[in-house]
Amino acid sequence: MKNIKIMLLILFVVGYTSAQEHNKGAFIQPKSEFWDDVKKGIDEFNKKDKPVGKIFKMDFTGLNLPKSKDEFTSYWRNDPLNQGNTGTCWSFSTTSYLESEAYRINKVKVKLSEIWTVYWEYIEKARRFVKERGNSAIGEGSEANAVTRIWKQYGIVPEEVYNGKLPGQIHHDHSKMFQEINNYLTGIKNSNSWNENEVLETVKSILNHYLGEPPAKVTVNGKEYTPKEYLQSVVKLNPDDYIAVMSLMEKPYYEKTEYEVPDNWWHSQDYYNVPLDVFMTSVKSIIRKGYTMAIFGDVSEPGIESHAKVAMVPSFDMPSAYIDEYARQMRFTNGTTGDDHGIHLVGYLSKDGKDWFLIKDSGSGSFNTGDKGYYFFHEDYVKLKMLGFMVHKDAVAELLAKFQK
Repeated sequence: MKNIKIMLLILFVVGYTSAQEHNKGAFIQPKSEFWDDVKKGIDEFNKKDKPVGKIFKMDFTGLNLPKSKDEFTSYWRNDPLNQGNTGTCWSFSTTSYLESEAYRINKVKVKLSEIWTVYWEYIEKARRFVKERGNSAIGEGSEANAVTRIWKQYGIVPEEVYNGKLPGQIHHDHSKMFQEINNYLTGIKNSNSWNENEVLETVKSILNHYLGEPPAKVTVNGKEYTPKEYLQSVVKLNPDDYIAVMSLMEKPYYEKTEYEVPDNWWHSQDYYNVPLDVFMTSVKSIIRKGYTMAIFGDVSEPGIESHAKVAMVPSFDMPSAYIDEYARQMRFTNGTTGDDHGIHLVGYLSKDGKDWFLIKDSGSGSFNTGDKGYYFFHEDYVKLKMLGFMVHKDAVAELLAKFQK
């Protein structure tokens, strides 16, 4: 009897199993329409209307301003590129400048990688951070002479083989990358874990994740080069030929000195400090002799506005006649002038007895309208707010002779 019951149970299970449908699974987009409405209602209730803020700017209405980059006498440069959400203007502006130098000297048109220099600059920042036991600035910014310093140590590569963007990425964005590097190095300092090799390898892994791994060799026109060989054989620029000039009366004139700003994080003392009148005379003569230059300074004034494409000093701020080394130094000392942007000065225009300069700019504002990637800087703005420039030493040979004495 027991065996019969077992047999009947087996037959029932087999029969039920064979009669049941075989279900399938599928991947679907999860939906919860009512919960979505609940969240939307909560968000709308909690949402606080933010008033549209206003900033005080110069009124450019009716002024006789340059209207196009075509009005300027200018020199060869690549088309402007936007730096995206990064603090890398120093690399974009100086790389652009050195591309122009490669053409001026060797008639070679090259598009070089800005992010290559940024990558290795982070490595050198991390190295010094370890050596100084955390007493060294970590930030996205740097200076024009960092580019030539990195090229001398690591060489350079074309932008087409290393652009620092991941597949599908349209714009540069270093926000998460920098936060990760900064958090990691802060942790190293807090834990007192000063293993240089380990730190550098970790920083490299972060950079590789966000920027891609930089190439050890590049192939150009069928020939393979290391980055140093590419610099020497194709770009053909000598990093030692480029010098930085500054003008601040807090330092002795006609002496090489330190440019004391946070972005000079390695405390370079290779800046040639000159009086302001010499500084401005040099800027005007350099661009007229066929040279361009990388310049750096402050772009946070009411006289600079992206839609007007110009940078000026309003009379309500300071009349032109009063712009001198004292006004310049006072703003640097009290912090209203800082070193917050690097740009490429590529041309000039004489208008109404004053000079205007054509500025190639990687910042987002320059791409808002018209002549995208450019600004027109009045000479008074350069005189008051631009703190220094990088140039080929041949362009300022007479100036450098005064330092040798």
